[in-house]
Amino acid sequence: MTQEHSHHHDHSHDHSHGRHGHTHGLVDPSIVRSNEGVRAVSISFVILFVASMLQLIIFGLSGSVALLTDVIHNAGDSLTAIPLGLAFWLRSKKGERWAGYAIVGVIFLSALIALYQVIGKFIHPHTPTHLFALFIAGVIGIIGNELAAVIRWRAGRRLNSPALIADGNHARADGLVSAGVVLSAILIRVSLPIADPIIGLLITGLILRSSWQSLQTIKNS
Repeated sequence: MTQEHSHHHDHSHDHSHGRHGHTHGLVDPSIVRSNEGVRAVSISFVILFVASMLQLIIFGLSGSVALLTDVIHNAGDSLTAIPLGLAFWLRSKKGERWAGYAIVGVIFLSALIALYQVIGKFIHPHTPTHLFALFIAGVIGIIGNELAAVIRWRAGRRLNSPALIADGNHARADGLVSAGVVLSAILIRVSLPIADPIIGLLITGLILRSSWQSLQTIKNS
């Protein structure tokens, strides 16, 4: 009876990672136990952090709210390096849990700030400038997420880690989110500035959904 319960619990845990992929919460134990897994995830997070910082600089030029939401989205992914580091160096599930809660809280608050900015753009429309730079910012997000996806996929296949492979799928999906910034620049260029807050609203919704799923992952672990 005990063995059956344990097996069922393990199966449920693996299935959760396969279904939800990456979350801004706890780290899959199979990754923490492997130096290669930790290295792959850490490198991909650094790539996403650099990409989000470059996007942030361009946001200062363009004022695009769609870009702002994508910055928050990509920066949120890079923040997950904190519970990963705690899990690996301290071997502390409690520390990892509280770090996960803190990260989810930061991302949630950032999403609310982004939502406030989006609503403000609907009430007081403002057409973003430096459209070519805005286009490049979207491309940076796509490339950053694609690199992260490839790194995670390769490590996942070598380590036979479903969690890493799911993380790779998540990163590729995030690349499609960054493509929304590219689309925003194109639509603004053809005199459809309303596309910027609309796309920003959609991305904000994805961030809020991800935050909720991550919170549930931590609570139910």
